Amino acid sequence: MAKEDAVVEAVEKPEPAPRLASTFAELGICKELVEACDLMGWKEPTRIQAEAIPHALQGKDLIALAQTGSGKTGAFALPILQELLEKRDIQHSFFACVLSPTRELAIQIAEQFEALGSAIGLRCSVLVGGVDRMQQVLSLGKRPHIVVGTPGRLLDHLTDTKGFSLKKIKYLVCVLDEADKLLNVEFEKALDDILIEIPKDRRTFLFSATMTKKVNKLQRACLRNPAKVEAASKYSTVDSLKQEFYFVPADYKDCYLLHVLNERRESMIMIFVRTCESTRLLALMLRNLGLKAMSISGQMSQDKRLGALNRFKAKDCNILICTDVASRGLDIQGVDMVINYDIPMASKDYVHRVGRTARAGRSGYAVSLVNQYEAQWFVLIEQLLGKKIDQCKVDPDEIMILKEPISDAKRIALMKMKDSGGHKKRRKGEDDDEEIENHHTHSKRSKSFKKSNRR
Repeated sequence: MAKEDAVVEAVEKPEPAPRLASTFAELGICKELVEACDLMGWKEPTRIQAEAIPHALQGKDLIALAQTGSGKTGAFALPILQELLEKRDIQHSFFACVLSPTRELAIQIAEQFEALGSAIGLRCSVLVGGVDRMQQVLSLGKRPHIVVGTPGRLLDHLTDTKGFSLKKIKYLVCVLDEADKLLNVEFEKALDDILIEIPKDRRTFLFSATMTKKVNKLQRACLRNPAKVEAASKYSTVDSLKQEFYFVPADYKDCYLLHVLNERRESMIMIFVRTCESTRLLALMLRNLGLKAMSISGQMSQDKRLGALNRFKAKDCNILICTDVASRGLDIQGVDMVINYDIPMASKDYVHRVGRTARAGRSGYAVSLVNQYEAQWFVLIEQLLGKKIDQCKVDPDEIMILKEPISDAKRIALMKMKDSGGHKKRRKGEDDDEEIENHHTHSKRSKSFKKSNRR
């Protein structure tokens, strides 16, 4: 009988999962690029890199699904750069084209390409809206190896810029941190026109954090017998992310926000709100309380948005308040915490927001401030993730003591917005005079807040 059980056990025992490579060298990445990865702090491949790179190096088209922050850029950039090196084709201009749904993500992808290819003299051009076109024309005139852009601006240059063509590209990469974003009506026609302009004899990679049925249309149009790699469920967050929420009365949400910020004053924090006006109001209010906060939203000019992002990356300020425009694929090193000040009405936006922290194997923390009107949306988020999120509780007295300083700070912020004519008039210089003024007001307001807090 024991012998029969042993036979059954042997039959039922599942096949062990194949071991993933633990180094970039094991994946087949060449020495020059392994050294570049090491300089960037990439000590070992992430799961999506370990699964996708072997297929890419074998010359296959690729469709890859992985969580936000899992290292997708490296998974397609390394095989492209390796072919440039192996074929000694570093003189080949317009070797690859990368399409991005947002300006910020396009700029970030280009930065990673340039960092990985710095030792081989890689040239990269970024074609996005909101930036001077003539500078982009000059960049294209230098015959870059890699072109990264949003579909609309890329098509503009294909149509109007003399000498610019993608007729000889070897790679097309579509990066969709939100498939529906790239496939919206305004993007779809531009994308169709771009596909007409590029050769059919090419390699195509499709990378996304989340994919919907719409992506099948793009897959049919772009890819030929692709290898499919899925390093995550359709909508999921990474295991290294701790997620919690506070259930808060709507009138006291600002008090709970300040309580959370006071608990982590030295952390790098991104706060997500629903409207552009809220980003500015919260940034002013928090500055009045002595915190180093800046805002970013779709109503700001591209230069101002990049300026705010760069100051946050450089840790000139440690709090960045943003709308969902900033939640698409940005890889800002060292973000410790994400706060959902406003709960997103679209559950999948939650996945993108919290994906700004706990990136590439690091730990992170996401906390949501859920009021009585947002509870139904938060339940839908839990259903999407397939798990319950832990609730935090705090002594009400700790919250009430913050009411007075917050009321003062918010009143001053509203007055400032009114005096400056509102956020719409100030689009070209959103934060300049605020920074100057806050050098004089920070210490005063901070002292006032500390006295109130002691009471």
